[in-house]
Parts: sequence; C-alpha cells; structure tokens
Amino acid sequence: MNLLFRKNPQRFLFITLLILGLLPTSALAAPLKLTLMLDWFINPNHGPIIVAKEQGWFKQAGLDLTILQPSDPNLPSRLVATNQINMAVSYPSTLLTSVTHGLPLMQSGTLIGSPLNSLIVLNSNHIDRISQLKGKTIGVAVSSSGNAALKTILNSGGVKLDQVTLVNVGWSLTSALAMHRVDAIWSGLRNYEYVQLQQMSVKVHAFYPEEHQVPPYSAMIFVVNKNHLNLPAIHIFNQVIAKASQYILNHPQQAWLDFITYSPKMLDTPLNKASWFDTVGRFSQRPAAMDPTRYQIYAQFLHRTGIISYVPKPSTYLLFGKSA
Repeated sequence: MNLLFRKNPQRFLFITLLILGLLPTSALAAPLKLTLMLDWFINPNHGPIIVAKEQGWFKQAGLDLTILQPSDPNLPSRLVATNQINMAVSYPSTLLTSVTHGLPLMQSGTLIGSPLNSLIVLNSNHIDRISQLKGKTIGVAVSSSGNAALKTILNSGGVKLDQVTLVNVGWSLTSALAMHRVDAIWSGLRNYEYVQLQQMSVKVHAFYPEEHQVPPYSAMIFVVNKNHLNLPAIHIFNQVIAKASQYILNHPQQAWLDFITYSPKMLDTPLNKASWFDTVGRFSQRPAAMDPTRYQIYAQFLHRTGIISYVPKPSTYLLFGKSA
C-alpha cells in the first residue's frame, strides 16, 4: 500500500474510501444505461424526473438516463412491451389492460400515488350534486377505462351514463367548459385543467372519483418489461426519484427553478408555475412501495366495469411489494 500511495496518492485515497464504504461501488463501474419515455410532453407531473436530471443525481448514482417524449401517448407502454425502450411513464388502467392482453409489463415504481382526474363543473350551472348532472352535457377526451370511472361517479348520484350527453372535445377540455359548450368536463386534472380554468377566471368546482365509489389508484406509474429487467438500474432510478420527490417537497421554490432550467421557453409559463405548486405534495415519497391489496381492489373495479377480462394476481405485474 505504501508503494501505491507514493506512486498514485489519489488512487490510494479512492481505494481506501471504497473499502470504508464511503464511495458507491458504481464509482468503479461504467454507468448503467436506462431509456425512459414519458407519457406525454414534459409538464409539472414529471417534476422528480426532470429535477433529478438537472441536479445530476442520476449521473452521480451511476445511471445514464435518457428521457424521451412520445409523439403518441399510446406508444410508451407498447415500446416497453417490445423491448424498444427500458421504461415508460404510464397509468394503472393501461398497465392492467396490457397485462390482461398478454403484454409482458410490470410496474417498477410510482410517480404520483393518488388520483388526479376529476369531474369539473361550472359554478354558474348551479350543479352542487352528482344527481343534478342528469340531462347535462359532459365533455370527454378519455379511453373506455376513463368512462368506466365516469359511469361509476354518475351512478353514485343515481344518474345513468345514457342520461347524460357525452361530447368528445379532444384536448380542448378547458375551452369547451369556459365557452359553455358543455356543462362539465371529465378527466380534467385537478392540478392542471382546474388550475387553468382558475387562471381564466372561470369559476368551477370539482367532484373527485375517489369520493364517489371509484377505488383509490395511482395517477402515474413507471412500467418495465418483465422479460428484460435491469434490476440494478431500476433500484438506482427509484432511489433517485425518492430523493428528488423529498427535495421538491422541502424546497418547492428552488425545485421549480431547477425544473424550468431543463427547457425555459417551454416550461416557464404561468400555468406550469401554478400547476407546479399544486403538484409538489402529490409525488410519491416511496416510489418502490406498492400495495398489492390496493391494486387488487382497483383491478376488481376494472373487471366489474368490463374494462379487463379477468383480475390478474398482483405478483404478476408488481415488481415490488409495499415493504419496498
């Protein structure tokens, strides 16, 4: 060792720190590579991913992360299933539907662990109860699984789905409601469309699915291919996301500045800023923790409403349990 110290003192110190456990073993190895595709364009819902990237935490942990944005929101899970990318941001309903169709997908982590969808109505229409939606027009831009939740919400107030008029407004949910083309909108996010309507000075209120007989579910998750697992990369990724989520919760203003640094022209907008501060407390602090019972209840709901053909065992699509 004395000879090593005399010849290369920096390497001697490096090896000593590694032996003492003060340096990660990844410091000696080449970085692990991981390609992540988002569910859509970058927005505040992706906060921990972008903040961690900007802080250099993935690189420091030995992970070379590439972030992609899809041209079509239906693509990410399919690309994971065909092993064209390593990981994607997705949703529990998409995961469960894919699994029952035979796709080799598993959830590897949670980004946002509570629902974001909501049924938003105009205050001027004086709709204070679900029952008052009978005969009204509801703007939608969702899949059949979304309409299953809407059907359940309506049923909780004694209203059948065929007693309202559904209008496909595409992605123009807020403008359709603001311009009174519809009486309500379904699948508007409580941290985005709701915030946007407030900024437009449109007075609205929301009904939340988890308060109207829809089982609680995670809004956004990470999925991987069960046949091509890179467990070391997944573990590092979850650890960094947990670190970033905690940082955002503790330092929301500084984290916002870190977030917009990724692409100032695209991200630094009044809507994104307002949405950011309504989202900081929603990120999962334990992304690797998954409750099988909660998922079983949600899967049973999707089966009961005809979205999936059977209820798969949580062990077949959850990579980690709630103790993770």
